[in-house]
Amino acid sequence: MGERIALVTGGNKGIGFEVVRGLGAAGVTVYLGARQAALGDAATAQLRAEGHDVRFVHLDVTAANDIARAAVLMQRQHGRLDILVNNAAIGLDFTSPSLVTMESMRSIFETNTFAPVAMINALLPLLRNSTAGRIVNVSSDFGSLTLNTTPKMPHRKAISLAYPSSKAALNMITVQFAKELRESPIRINAVDPGFTDTDMTSAMGNATRSAAQAAVAIVRLALAGDDCPHGTYGNEDGPLPW
Repeated sequence: MGERIALVTGGNKGIGFEVVRGLGAAGVTVYLGARQAALGDAATAQLRAEGHDVRFVHLDVTAANDIARAAVLMQRQHGRLDILVNNAAIGLDFTSPSLVTMESMRSIFETNTFAPVAMINALLPLLRNSTAGRIVNVSSDFGSLTLNTTPKMPHRKAISLAYPSSKAALNMITVQFAKELRESPIRINAVDPGFTDTDMTSAMGNATRSAAQAAVAIVRLALAGDDCPHGTYGNEDGPLPW
């Protein structure tokens, strides 16, 4: 297909940063989306120093104007988008459901659930201009209804509300877009990166996966060829139960 163009949200640190690095290593031109310009610029400079074609785009995924500007930029610069990785997420905590505020729920869903829909809808015309568009929604196994209700699984013991429900909703969003896009060359999937050592999990202290490890499955799907799955939910080891 020649040069591929990608946009990764939340790309200045953690899993997103490693996804940008992995795509850049594969020769992809990657737009690193971040809401804080200083952090986005610093991450971009670091990756460019490593030899990757990475370009910063100011992008708060909860801001409609930022999303619109990103779409205009892609259109003007390339006329298409080949890869969209919806990685930006917030809000993993273990507040009991009865204590969660509606403000917290709205904030987490705004970033984790509504923003990916807004991103896809804004960039879908450009993804349709690609010969093989790829959308990867970064989900979580904490969003699996099956794992959360299976007695022997650790998910059953962990009580949380906003974050896992936002990821369960993201899984359904993936399914519904997959049904709409099944006759197109665009492939969309949800990926669980695993319990990764990031800013979001640092307070827990027991994350066992590095951001680089977490990025592997995401990058693999983003770069997948004609055999790319569609409408799936899984991790690097294979499918996960919904």
